[in-house]
Amino acid sequence: MALDRIDVRLLDLVQRNNRLSSEELGAKVGLSASGVQRRLKRLRSEGVIEADVSIICPKSVGRNVTVLILISFESDRADVVDRFKRAICKMTEVMSGFYVTGQTDFVLLVTANNMEEYDRFTRRLAHENPDIKRFETMVVLNRVKVGFTLPIISAGDQS
Repeated sequence: MALDRIDVRLLDLVQRNNRLSSEELGAKVGLSASGVQRRLKRLRSEGVIEADVSIICPKSVGRNVTVLILISFESDRADVVDRFKRAICKMTEVMSGFYVTGQTDFVLLVTANNMEEYDRFTRRLAHENPDIKRFETMVVLNRVKVGFTLPIISAGDQS
């Protein structure tokens, strides 16, 4: 899908603050509120905007442990990968999952209330899964930067 300058500016604005009203957005991009709504509806329907979310502080809801897990499989067979993808999509503790290249097959961002809960999660995830050769846990000590803001090509950079 081709994005024009107004689309790019709207995307940049809504990814930083999706609570701006159509009127506020319109004032910033030079469109009417209804014009903004039409564009946002199109961007959502075409999958450019995947979701409108709020980022919640994990500790405020009792999620005191955040970890990154590196997972390597015994085999890189498609059925093993597909089965694992389906499994992690059902696990509420998994905030993000990435199928990656290199020595590791998957990287997971996982949250838990405490280390005991994390231990139960790893047993379900890895210890009971014969396809997993190795997993490594890295405990997050400090959330330095959190977000989903993408750098979007500025309108002046587009040809």
